[in-house]
Amino acid sequence: MKTTITTVEALEILDSRGNPTVRVMMGLADGTSVSASVPSGASTGENEAIELRDGDQGRYGGKGVFGAVANVNEQIGPLVVGMNALDQSLIDQEIIELDGTPNKEKLGANALLGVSMAAAKAAAASIGIELYSYLGGTGSRRLPIPCMNILNGGEHADNSVDFQEFMAVPIGAARFSDGLRYVAETFHMLKKILTSRGLATSVGDEGGFAPDLSSNEEAMELIIEAIEKAGYLPGKDIAIGIDSAATSFATGEGRYDLKWSGGGEMSSDEMIALAKKWVADYPIVFWEDPLAEEDWQGFANFTTQLGESIEVIGDDIFVTNTKFIDRGIKEQTANSALIKLNQIGTVTETIDAVRMCRDNGWRYLISHRSGETSDTFLADFAVAMDGGHLKTGSASRSERLAKYNRILEIEAALQDRSLYFWK
Repeated sequence: MKTTITTVEALEILDSRGNPTVRVMMGLADGTSVSASVPSGASTGENEAIELRDGDQGRYGGKGVFGAVANVNEQIGPLVVGMNALDQSLIDQEIIELDGTPNKEKLGANALLGVSMAAAKAAAASIGIELYSYLGGTGSRRLPIPCMNILNGGEHADNSVDFQEFMAVPIGAARFSDGLRYVAETFHMLKKILTSRGLATSVGDEGGFAPDLSSNEEAMELIIEAIEKAGYLPGKDIAIGIDSAATSFATGEGRYDLKWSGGGEMSSDEMIALAKKWVADYPIVFWEDPLAEEDWQGFANFTTQLGESIEVIGDDIFVTNTKFIDRGIKEQTANSALIKLNQIGTVTETIDAVRMCRDNGWRYLISHRSGETSDTFLADFAVAMDGGHLKTGSASRSERLAKYNRILEIEAALQDRSLYFWK
């Protein structure tokens, strides 16, 4: 059979932060050869699938992935050789069972995901269809709105802003390429504004600017100014999305320390009150991880008070895991989930998380990681999943732009058949 897997090999490569990650090369009987590279997160939920690191302080400060590479070459690869690359769910089931742990700690989620992604890529290439069509069906044609990270704080930057990401969301554009242009122009305008005020234009892990500001509110004001000076209307052409990554400044028991800005300690209720003021004052359309991953009640209160106005997205609290998403749906913890392939460890499990959201009327935001590669799998996956929006960083780093450019290619191929809309 031409789609039979014949070779699987792994290699240690570097991600966008210069840290090791896993690349898997896979070959099929018909000569098809593909590779898949696995991203890595910095702001991670405690229940995420485990990214296996060597711990050898003599190499990359302990972050080497020789162990994960060996697990692919010596255990996972031999298992899947001889299998049909078209049997994605079976491949994923077999490698999950081979690992045998709830969080992939034995073989490493980075090892499993590399093989899982490579199988999908190889199958699509072998039968001669685009990856997004293979994963989502031949009717896949909705292109995501690019939620571009233009200002960084928190653990993604070395500055005085508490919230991790401020994103420009081009809700008023007619097509993906226009939306990408809207937010790229806003990004460049923001750089001009920062330069004119003597503020730093260095960027964080995901390419957004990371200036020292007087307050978190100043970040919002700068973005509004950039949108307007770029020639767009805030709230009509371009809205704002926020990722607080609140676990990174939580102190426990529903308490939060706005430590980077010097804003002091706040309770869950005070954080919600702050968010309500911001949603009233600024054109915010979604808020990711407004509270910490262990603050389930606070999260639910946030959703009760703001869920009718904005999309409330759970990331660290759900970690692309159907067990936690199911709990969130039952407890009305949020109304949307962030979807990250490496949080759960296989393509099939990621699709299952998307399906659970869709079946229960939730939205879902497909997302990159802060440590990325030039692999464009995520772009095709976003189109295949029909979720309507994608976050994959800013307009200043090639590993982020690779995903945007891939969607431009898809748009060009689909021509007037593509769809693009916020809701």
